[in-house]
Amino acid sequence: MPTPNTPETDENERELLEAAVPMESAGRRFDQVLAELFPDFSRSRLTEWVKSGDALLDGRQVKPKEAVRGGEPITLSVRLETETHALPEAIALEVLHEDEDVLVINKPAGLVVHPGAGNPRGTLVNALLHFDARLAELPRAGIVHRLDKDTSGLMVVARTLRAHTSLVEQLSGREVHRQYLAVVQGTMVAGNTVDAPIGRHPTDRVRMAVVKEGGRDAVTHYRVREKFRAHTLVECRLETGRTHQIRVHMAYVRHPIVGDPLYGGAFRLPKGATEALVARLQGFRRQALHAEKLSFAHPASGETVTVSAPMPADMQALVLDLREDTAAFKA
Repeated sequence: MPTPNTPETDENERELLEAAVPMESAGRRFDQVLAELFPDFSRSRLTEWVKSGDALLDGRQVKPKEAVRGGEPITLSVRLETETHALPEAIALEVLHEDEDVLVINKPAGLVVHPGAGNPRGTLVNALLHFDARLAELPRAGIVHRLDKDTSGLMVVARTLRAHTSLVEQLSGREVHRQYLAVVQGTMVAGNTVDAPIGRHPTDRVRMAVVKEGGRDAVTHYRVREKFRAHTLVECRLETGRTHQIRVHMAYVRHPIVGDPLYGGAFRLPKGATEALVARLQGFRRQALHAEKLSFAHPASGETVTVSAPMPADMQALVLDLREDTAAFKA
């Protein structure tokens, strides 16, 4: 895996990255190995850099099809170009950590992360480009992981190519601590681990599902944070980061997340619920899921960065009504 070097930027806006050829790659083509070590750059762009001498193998300019021995150093002198073509927009961001290499933001529910066919504007990417125009030079404006539109909470964003490479490596190595809070239906007895592969739903292409074949490994650890009469506040920790992972896994163990429009199942009210709780549950129109804690190794210093964000107001109000309903039932 790449080990980013301290970035060196000259008048041509270059950044220097370093990696080592894995020993198991011995005999393979240089351009193939390069593409695996630096997956955020297109194969065509990497090949151009090999031919121009911006990608060196063991300090030498070689042909793209040169066979590697394994263990050689790779030096990649990256010419920064515009990678993200979305327009900057003045959208407020809650930045909880900021330095030269990374940002940690608290994304509100309702904010789409990436522009798409249905959301060309008003996304997190647009907001980030307004916050820091240099992010346009990074893949996906520095975003290295995502949250669903209606999930709130913490996201780390790279501000340099060195940081981007480091964070992607940490995520793929399962070295980033990502902790969530979810309000789920039903009363859980105890925590557990869900180790169940996730893939596209066989009949509903909008949804994901636990599948027997063709899925990607997915592991979610969860524990009970607080029990209510007919619901549970659950702390979830991701070991992997598949699409809709917590939502799918909670539904799989028959404790779907409150308000989840895709995996929540039929709407249910506990018998004898207080009027406040009835109104709250009926009006809760998003999955009650929040990324509350994020820890990673800083790309430059190597020191652990830990950031926390409390539940947003809508989830706090939901938990309060659940507590009061539980207390009223016991009275």
